[in-house]
Amino acid sequence: MSTDADPSPSARTGEPAYLRIATALRSRIESGEFAPGAPLPPERDLCVELGVSRMTLRRALGVLEQDGRVHRDATRGTFVSAPRVQLRLGSFSQEVARAGRNPGAELFWAEERPADAEVAAGLGVSPGHPVYALQRLRRSDDEPLAVETTYYRADLVPGLLDGDLTGSLWEEIRRRFALRLARTSAELEVVVLDGEKSAHLGARQAAGGLQLTRRTFVDSGECVEYAVDVYRSDRVSLLIERSVDDE
Repeated sequence: MSTDADPSPSARTGEPAYLRIATALRSRIESGEFAPGAPLPPERDLCVELGVSRMTLRRALGVLEQDGRVHRDATRGTFVSAPRVQLRLGSFSQEVARAGRNPGAELFWAEERPADAEVAAGLGVSPGHPVYALQRLRRSDDEPLAVETTYYRADLVPGLLDGDLTGSLWEEIRRRFALRLARTSAELEVVVLDGEKSAHLGARQAAGGLQLTRRTFVDSGECVEYAVDVYRSDRVSLLIERSVDDE
């Protein structure tokens, strides 16, 4: 028996059902119906309410997870994520504080070593030049957001590793060595998190990440810092600003 019922907009446009469901759930999150930190209804209930299969619903939730709207726990279900933390290129500690959150750092390791070819190129020195190397987990309100692997020219900041390595190292450099940090440059890449970084950041293995490779220069033109920072792309957005008409 035929029907004159008008098909849904998604049917008319050929939009896949999982994208339609993702859009509908995103709207409900943005409206505040599902608050940050709150669990979504059980998958079984959502499937009945939305009239879709569990496979379709899970594809929709996957889209929202990639967007940073939700995060999934294998045993407890799916939860609404807090809004991404927006950071500008600069000091992690200062940027997190500017966002109204509390910055933190957990030191994994720190040592003095000769620069390998990559680090030497990053710092603009010859291979074998003495550098300080350290890796830290950076947190915002105790939430892990980034793994920082950083290298400093030991001749420009002698004894750096003897100081406080749990706060802003830029502030440490300014205070202890009276250096003026004149400019910084960065290259941004989209990466896949490996097992180690996924574990540190509390993310699923092979989840998406943002890799920021930074160089920081003092006013003499020398590069004092070379860093490779890896962020959770579902929890951080990086804001890049530059002047246009003043160039």
